[in-house]
Amino acid sequence: MTNEQYQEAIDWLFVQMPNYQIDGQKAYKPGLDNITKLCAYFGNPQEKIKCIHIGGTNGKGSSSNMLASVLQEAGYKIGLYNSPHLIDFTERIKVNGKNCNKEFVFDFIQKLKNIPEDIRPSFFEFTTIMAFEYFYQQQVDFAIIEVGLGGRLDSTNIINPLVSAITNVQLDHQNILGDTIEEIAMEKAGIIKKNIPIISGDETELVKNIIKEKATHENAPFIDATLLHTDLSSDLKGNYQKKNIRVVLAIIEELKKFQVDISNEHIETGLLSVHQNTGFIGRWFEFSKDPLTICDTGHNQAGLEYVFSQLNSINKYKHIILGFVNDKKIDEVMELLPENSEFYFAKPSINRGRHPEDYENLLQEAKIFYKIFNSVQEAYLSAKERCTSEEMIFIGGSNFVVGDFLEKNLEFKE
Repeated sequence: MTNEQYQEAIDWLFVQMPNYQIDGQKAYKPGLDNITKLCAYFGNPQEKIKCIHIGGTNGKGSSSNMLASVLQEAGYKIGLYNSPHLIDFTERIKVNGKNCNKEFVFDFIQKLKNIPEDIRPSFFEFTTIMAFEYFYQQQVDFAIIEVGLGGRLDSTNIINPLVSAITNVQLDHQNILGDTIEEIAMEKAGIIKKNIPIISGDETELVKNIIKEKATHENAPFIDATLLHTDLSSDLKGNYQKKNIRVVLAIIEELKKFQVDISNEHIETGLLSVHQNTGFIGRWFEFSKDPLTICDTGHNQAGLEYVFSQLNSINKYKHIILGFVNDKKIDEVMELLPENSEFYFAKPSINRGRHPEDYENLLQEAKIFYKIFNSVQEAYLSAKERCTSEEMIFIGGSNFVVGDFLEKNLEFKE
């Protein structure tokens, strides 16, 4: 397999089964019938691995990677399934921090062409079965599975995990999950299984009660991670990570009940070695110190509130590069923008990317100093040219903005 063949296979995957609505084809297929058929066709590999299921609006990626790092420090072989990827598709499927083998991805995509006519997987459904099969072949000790979207109808919800967690519930993907916190919480709580412990990391009583009620209905032990107190920290530096650490600690306590051997030293070292152990980047990621350059994939209202609040706490003039996808409510973002800043708006390079000219009226109403660019890289180069050593640059607003930036500027070592 050449690099060209691999890229052609990945391109074909995206064209055949796009992640979101493109030309009338919708990849998000509510229900588990399709993924059930798909898993059965491949011999149900998800039933042959021990899984941990992590959902939530924000923090599920960080929590998954912190947990993976701790378990790796404890000597276990860990599969990790996250989405979306920032640069390369293989980031979605990792074993002990190493991206999925490209040969495996290429060969598995070829198998898609031979599946029965009554199975037409979406992009995420096929990626999910690919992860299950890879983890089974790699004989991982545990597979940490991050929910893709929602929970109840998400493709990952076919697993029967040792423990599940919901980091929090916020408004996001309302066009699919519902318009209210209550509706979205019900969708997230759909990952709760009979007799399987559920960790809750949300601090609001409304969400807690919805999760607790579903847990009671399923006879699932309910664990409130917000009651934990800890001084532990992580090399993932966003202030919001303190909440995620509590979720991870609660999961670890449940795993210990399965005779999983994890010491306090494993926990402390693992939390401080997430970047090294898992290769996880993009969450309050310090790209450069001179000038200070930070990127963060926070993209919904709650996530951006956390990120912008932390930005406001930094006493530097800021050059802020932002971009959004089509379903983003830009007016809500405008209300949150940091002070003492100038802004560089750009279109992410994916099909769903929204060009800033489409919402320039909102930029004008916000009365901010801004410029518009056709690409994230153009915006970054402009900001870098204008930024002094005493100022800082921030890149965010979308996973895809951060991905565009890192792809052009971060040197990955194989």
